[in-house]
Amino acid sequence: MLWTHMAPSLTRLVLGAAMGVSTGIVVGVLIGLFSILRAGLVPLVAALFPIPKIALLPLFVIRFGIEEGSKYALIALGIFTPTVVSTYGAVDNVDRTLIRMGQSFGLAWGSILRKIVLPGILSGLRVSLAIGIILLVAAEMLGAQYGIGAYILQAGSLYDLERLFAGVVILSALGVVTSSGIAWAERRLLAWRV
Repeated sequence: MLWTHMAPSLTRLVLGAAMGVSTGIVVGVLIGLFSILRAGLVPLVAALFPIPKIALLPLFVIRFGIEEGSKYALIALGIFTPTVVSTYGAVDNVDRTLIRMGQSFGLAWGSILRKIVLPGILSGLRVSLAIGIILLVAAEMLGAQYGIGAYILQAGSLYDLERLFAGVVILSALGVVTSSGIAWAERRLLAWRV
């Protein structure tokens, strides 16, 4: 029964995280590199960041329906804002002399981003993906028949403590796996640092 609930949860998390992380990194890098964009986008991100994203779930349900779209949108937005903030912070904290040195050695912008900026971006993803897991469970508890959140809700309503703890342990393991995945990506992409 647990495996029946795992596949929808993993699909929702992967797709929502892919949307949130990709757009968050792009916007964060643009804010960090271009002051004209920073002036317009930082206030918008600052306004979005403190809003509890679960409070927006009813709006997403009205806009995207009760099906998968609202869950993807909630997870993507929940991951988007901390990713933008951490990416912007990583780009902003990079010593500008390192970027100028990379340019003087003829490094392309892609190499500069990968070798100078990327280390700070990857460390911020741990927090973003943890928030994504929290929002995944909340979205599934409020409007899903299958998923780890629905599994935990069903177990709790039946006072089935074994299933309830099994769901919580699965969520904990999912957090460990995502953190290990980021650590693996850091070792793979930043092997030159070791």
